[in-house]
Amino acid sequence: MQEAPDPLIVEGVVEAGDQRGRELGFPTANLSLAGDAIRGDAVWAGLVRLLDEPDSRPWVSAVSVGRRPTFYDRRGPRLLEAHLIDFRGDLYGRPIRVELCRRLRRMRAYGSVEALVHQLGDDVADARGWADAAGLEALQRGRVHVDR
Repeated sequence: MQEAPDPLIVEGVVEAGDQRGRELGFPTANLSLAGDAIRGDAVWAGLVRLLDEPDSRPWVSAVSVGRRPTFYDRRGPRLLEAHLIDFRGDLYGRPIRVELCRRLRRMRAYGSVEALVHQLGDDVADARGWADAAGLEALQRGRVHVDR
């Protein structure tokens, strides 16, 4: 794991994706990435803030930055996919701010969907571990968001 000296920050409006994360049990908030907004494809632990709820606390998140190599080749669209841990609700069309705080691993292709799902579970556990070590456990315990 590699700690970012200062969090890398990406802001944008959540776009509809191909629903694959939801189908795998890890729904994501997707942001397109312009150019080299973030160098290198990786999975990160970080925080997501809902910009239309300025007083709300951030959500601990596992964040993928890359081309989803298990499903697409190198020509696939590059995007940021944030899985807000314990979040339930619809984020489409909402503005968010993603803070990438700790690089967890490099992006790689998996030989099966089952292997990928197992790794995604590990990524969520690693993001929770990062939050605990950073003193952010209060942001993830028992937080369940209800649709407005």
